[in-house]
Amino acid sequence: MLEQTHDDPREQMLRLELRLKQLQALEHASSSFLTFAKYMWPEAILSEHHKRMANAFDRIISGRLKRLIVNMPPRHTKSEFASYLLPAYAMGREPRSKIIQATHNGELAVRFGRKVRNLMDQDNYKALFPAVSLKADSKAAGRWDTNGGGEYYAVGVGGAMTGRGADLLIIDDPHSEQDALSETAMENCYEWYTAGPRQRLQPGGRILVVMTRWSKVDLTGRVLEDQAKNPMADKWDVIEFPAI
Repeated sequence: MLEQTHDDPREQMLRLELRLKQLQALEHASSSFLTFAKYMWPEAILSEHHKRMANAFDRIISGRLKRLIVNMPPRHTKSEFASYLLPAYAMGREPRSKIIQATHNGELAVRFGRKVRNLMDQDNYKALFPAVSLKADSKAAGRWDTNGGGEYYAVGVGGAMTGRGADLLIIDDPHSEQDALSETAMENCYEWYTAGPRQRLQPGGRILVVMTRWSKVDLTGRVLEDQAKNPMADKWDVIEFPAI
């Protein structure tokens, strides 16, 4: 007859403590953008500017902040934060979110959409947000839906958005470096913004513009000029990280 073995009570306690810490970590990662970023991207080296961005993103997600501009140089993780991690976090927090993701060309916007979609299909994301999943019949890279009624739509500057709405509009680098040489390109982007995505906001919708500045008449410059001249214009919080 085999002798029955019993776990050491101390080992049981250690396992319970470990499980409790894991649950607490999951809860924290689902309610703090910076912790979510560390959870989903553990190899990232995060600095002070990431913390400032993350704090502002938490205010965007909670609805306490409606309009945010982040200006920073290239290669400082702005797109990884704003166009990759933030949409996934927003969908996890609210599976009914309608998100429009825009950048200077449609191919890049679709690439972001594919990355977000694939992130949300990972097991560690599902462990963090078990209530949200992608609809099986709507998984195109640039346009997909969640089981909770959420929608993601990727579009390039100048692209059409007929029938789309946005609780969260993310505009990531609407200008290329080459656009800085063309006043027409700058003007076309501003006209597209005011006539297109700006008009697609749901009640209480929020806008995030994150970009490198190549010109004084870029999208950041134009909306801040509007703010200064028109009392009825959108009021923006601005975070700037100068290259020098």
